[in-house]
Amino acid sequence: MNASELTELPDDSEQLRPYVVSLRRAALQADPPSAVGTFSDGFLIRFLRARDFDLPLSLKLLLNYLHWRRESPEISTCLSPSSVFSLLRTSYHAVLPQRDPSGSRVLIYRIGQWNPKDWSAFQVFRVSLMTSEILSRETETQRRGVKAIFDLKGWSLSHALQINPSLARKISSVLSDSFPLKVRGIHLVNEPIFFRPVLAMIRPFLPDKIKQRVHMHGTDFHHSLCDFFSADVLPLEYGGEGLGIEEVCQAWTQELLQSENLLNQIASHPTGDTSTSTVDSLISEENETKKPTEG
Repeated sequence: MNASELTELPDDSEQLRPYVVSLRRAALQADPPSAVGTFSDGFLIRFLRARDFDLPLSLKLLLNYLHWRRESPEISTCLSPSSVFSLLRTSYHAVLPQRDPSGSRVLIYRIGQWNPKDWSAFQVFRVSLMTSEILSRETETQRRGVKAIFDLKGWSLSHALQINPSLARKISSVLSDSFPLKVRGIHLVNEPIFFRPVLAMIRPFLPDKIKQRVHMHGTDFHHSLCDFFSADVLPLEYGGEGLGIEEVCQAWTQELLQSENLLNQIASHPTGDTSTSTVDSLISEENETKKPTEG
């Protein structure tokens, strides 16, 4: 069975079991060892789907995710939507209600709504992580990935000064190989010339496949965006026929606020695997000895 067939199977499929067992064993034997005794099946399947059930790549992604959380506590240990409510209510961020024709989730970030005098870049980056943690739990999003539109209207020098090389590395790390989501496209609109130094700071840390998925649309973006997204998906302000951007931003803000308890649990957990339980992670001797088979 090939990767595209495997990813379509439900989480509880017996055909996924050998991959889950192998990834769990490899993760628990990794150096340094995990801080917890085991991982839940659903947690591991996110990493397997994100790397098309390639075990070495899935293990690398999982270990990178755990390393990133340990090394970036200033971001990863605070995922409370209510702590950034005043930023969210400015209609800074949205996940569109409809998926694009390929099934990807579509995210929009409106940088001009972020006032650097009120919010640091670290706090703003947490919003992206909150959304990513929620979306990574959606089975269809694990399969189809995400696409992001960054509206840079209003980008200023005060924004640029917030992005230092350390944060640039953290952002690029999450975009490339430290989070269990497939990034299918990054679209920049209204990008000013003085945004380019920031992009140049981030770009070297990105793998080639992600670099090839970065598209710059400029200020005349309404038609070019529709080359990548169907009109019924995009908000009116972005050349589409969907709901207005204010409405979709506020709807996603409510979604995040309703996920407050879950996000706080993720932030406080040593690995972010809030589903870990004795029952979920029990492995029989028979399954433990099975090896993944090529389909």
